[in-house]
Amino acid sequence: MAVNCFQCRHFYVTWDQKHPRGCKAYGFKTRELPSAVVLRSSGLECMKFEPKKGSGGA
Repeated sequence: MAVNCFQCRHFYVTWDQKHPRGCKAYGFKTRELPSAVVLRSSGLECMKFEPKKGSGGA
């Protein structure tokens, strides 16, 4: 998987135990990484990935 949600500014951790990960860009919460859900649903890599500010590169 090319997109790493943990390095994306839209990724967040929720308090919901059933859906602990979320994507602010797409507006949903999930048990999996949001990029995996996007890939499975659309067949395309996440198009809204934006690196976190100050992430220090690769």
